[in-house]
Amino acid sequence: MSSTELPSVATANVLPKVAPVRVAEGERLRSVGFPGITLTVRSRPPVREGLPPALFVHGLGGSSQNWTELMRALDGVVESEAVDLPGFGDSPPPDDGDYSVTGHARAVIRYLDAAGRGPVHLFGNSLGGAVTTRVAAVRPDLVRTLTLVSPALPELRVQRSAVPTALLALPGVAALFTRITKGWTAEQRVRGVLALCYGDPGRVTPEGLRHAVEEMERRLQLPYFWDAMARSARGIVDAYTLGGQHGLWRQAERVLAPTLLVYGGRDQLVGFRMAQKAARAFRDSRLLTLPEAGHVAMMEYPETVATAFRDLLACTTRAEDGAVTTTETKRS
Repeated sequence: MSSTELPSVATANVLPKVAPVRVAEGERLRSVGFPGITLTVRSRPPVREGLPPALFVHGLGGSSQNWTELMRALDGVVESEAVDLPGFGDSPPPDDGDYSVTGHARAVIRYLDAAGRGPVHLFGNSLGGAVTTRVAAVRPDLVRTLTLVSPALPELRVQRSAVPTALLALPGVAALFTRITKGWTAEQRVRGVLALCYGDPGRVTPEGLRHAVEEMERRLQLPYFWDAMARSARGIVDAYTLGGQHGLWRQAERVLAPTLLVYGGRDQLVGFRMAQKAARAFRDSRLLTLPEAGHVAMMEYPETVATAFRDLLACTTRAEDGAVTTTETKRS
């Protein structure tokens, strides 16, 4: 479905003039508009017809570019699309300023409903993991499988290295941080992010570092960059405090889709100890632990994550085929 077939918002009227977002070889970008939000969607043309659809959702401060390597690794397995959440990547901020986990989940649901691609193989990292967990819980009809890489699910004891990120949620902290770091170069900021998110920042190639610095320079020109970061961080903190049926762990228990959980042993933002709790919470789950990985295993070890997803897909397909055969036998 083309963006012209949907209610649209003129992106040019919202985004300031900055350098264009990088598009890797084999990828393409398009904007899809709805009343109140415009989403940028990154995709790879399928290598053949009939591949099952997949949608990838990034984490806090990330973008659809975070999934480039994994999408490439899954060529021929799924038809890949990755969305820039409102206020991130090439998507402008939402008109209502709603950066809550529910607000981001609503944006993903609106896109999937409009595109008519569901049920999809849904992927989420960090904040995107919380968002996609909520999507899978409230709209099981849209999700065939769920793959979560270091999902931001509530922890009673947050790691010390994750505290600065959580502090962004406090009023005024983002503005204070902006003033304190005014003299930092884009490369200094990127190296700090890599040290926080990668198990081994040395795995980033010189070309990858250059692209990351260029993207950081672009983001720093966006007047809403820190606001989107702060409000989304606040959204995660708020989601952590919700109880009852709206609590993320309770919603994890409601997910029906077969789920692949990926946790990194060197993750400084999501505790590795949460892996077993997650494996117990999701009723149909399998767990991949990568001792050397950090917070973004799909970027550090895309081939390993891709192999684990292929195994999940194969098992899911066999189970679905078996269910169909059993049903047909009963009918006969």
